[in-house]
Amino acid sequence: MDKKIKQFADMMRQLVSDVQGAPYPGEEFEVDLYKIWYEHVQRNAQNCFEFLDENFPTEQAEFEKSINKMFK
Repeated sequence: MDKKIKQFADMMRQLVSDVQGAPYPGEEFEVDLYKIWYEHVQRNAQNCFEFLDENFPTEQAEFEKSINKMFK
């Protein structure tokens, strides 16, 4: 498997794992715990987007078109 694709797959697995581990807002919901989780997931998501932009530029153009359609 191409090294960049393997690296991206690893990053996506980590991001999905982070999202699945989201704290559930129940009666004993801890704001600090949620804040830590949220910052962690946001950092990993940003890393994935930066990796995509850097390594898959043709897909980036198509992605931007999709995003722009959503905000029209």
